[in-house]
Amino acid sequence: MTATDSAPTPLAQGWCALSLLHGRIEAHLERALQAGHGLSVREYSLLDVLSRQHDGPGGHLRMHQVAEAVVLSQSATTRLVSRLEDRGLLNRYLCDTDRRGIYTDVSEAGLELLARARPTNAAALREALDEAARRPELAPLVAAVENLRS
Repeated sequence: MTATDSAPTPLAQGWCALSLLHGRIEAHLERALQAGHGLSVREYSLLDVLSRQHDGPGGHLRMHQVAEAVVLSQSATTRLVSRLEDRGLLNRYLCDTDRRGIYTDVSEAGLELLARARPTNAAALREALDEAARRPELAPLVAAVENLRS
């Protein structure tokens, strides 16, 4: 593609559609979570990821793993953890086997907030996907998301 080409390639069109779908969903989730629970999408995602940890081998995530799971840099993740810890939603403590390691767990207050926010997140996600499915350029991506099984 040169500077004079006016039509994007199919690959570029696909990427633009995926980016549009992501942006629309994230904005819809953000509005719903902020209005209903005072949480951002990133805060919700962090609480959700950390709530799925368990005791025992491999049960806790290190900060770099948390950063990868919520798609933030390590420094942004650390700041986010600090903000949620200041709100009483998370607790940090040293790893028993490696004193250099720091683990983060969701507090009881964080678990309660997350439990209240999960239905809001699910409903907002459904609404955003239904709205996007009505747009012909996004409908195939919505179908792909709905057919994913992890």
